[in-house]
Amino acid sequence: MIKNLILTFSLLGLAACAVIDRSSPTVRREVKDVNYEARRDDSSPRKRLMVLPFLDKDEKRAPEFREKARKAFIADLNRSGEVIALESRELNVDLSKMMEGGQYKLPEVAKAAQSLGVTAVLEGKIIDIRIKRKADNVGIVRHLTTAFEVVAQVRVVTGRGGREVFNTVKTVTVEEQGTRVGERVETDKFLANNPEMIEVIVKDAFLDFTPQVLSSLDKVAWEGRIAAINGDRLYLNVGRISGLQVGDLLKVTEDGDDVYDPESGGHIGRVPGRLKGTLEVISYFGNDGAIAVIHSGSGFKENDRVELY
Repeated sequence: MIKNLILTFSLLGLAACAVIDRSSPTVRREVKDVNYEARRDDSSPRKRLMVLPFLDKDEKRAPEFREKARKAFIADLNRSGEVIALESRELNVDLSKMMEGGQYKLPEVAKAAQSLGVTAVLEGKIIDIRIKRKADNVGIVRHLTTAFEVVAQVRVVTGRGGREVFNTVKTVTVEEQGTRVGERVETDKFLANNPEMIEVIVKDAFLDFTPQVLSSLDKVAWEGRIAAINGDRLYLNVGRISGLQVGDLLKVTEDGDDVYDPESGGHIGRVPGRLKGTLEVISYFGNDGAIAVIHSGSGFKENDRVELY
């Protein structure tokens, strides 16, 4: 269901021509979509979300807009306290070879990210940036309303299996009202001459996705991996920052087999892997790792999946 969301938004320094009325312009931001309240459970570990470099349908546009928007988006997600948003450079893969039709092959990227304990992978893309103007009279002096629109898309797939859990296109509109003198603006020229303003609008467009992205991750189970085994100590790639507590019990499972539709060949899902046993967290190490000992079971191997018991 789609509805309009009206928010107050301030923009400074908009100057495409001479301004007669120097009072602060009235600005309105409109989002054609629904926001959902993100749920928080302090007892649950935080999921790792890898945010890939943002894409732009118009390859001629400066990449600074989308890169600054991505960094702001990562910071906003981390402020929520519900996820750990990661930079994609930790993948150490050539993402340009994982592209098709102007988008990432997210299931392939997700597969590469599994060893980092990534719960989900996110792609952001600018679809369009456009300007619309309306004047209430014709003459030298006109009262104009200028609407700046950013159309953006965000997709999220699970790290385990590459299943899509979020795919939304959203239009964010910022309206500025003021009195202008004989104004004639070409969109491309205006965008080129006002990079600071367009940067703010693009950033704001992606930030509006934050609550929905967090809500979509409620459908995805938290998991980590066994990174290394040394004697009776098992080293996990998730720890204090991820929200694990000393004394937590974790169940260890093998990765299940992928199941495909025999007629279409499409991926249906992955069956649960065999339960090997349980581990108990006894300490932490490194930036975000944990040390565990065997509580029950045997046959544990590196890259085995761990979940809360």
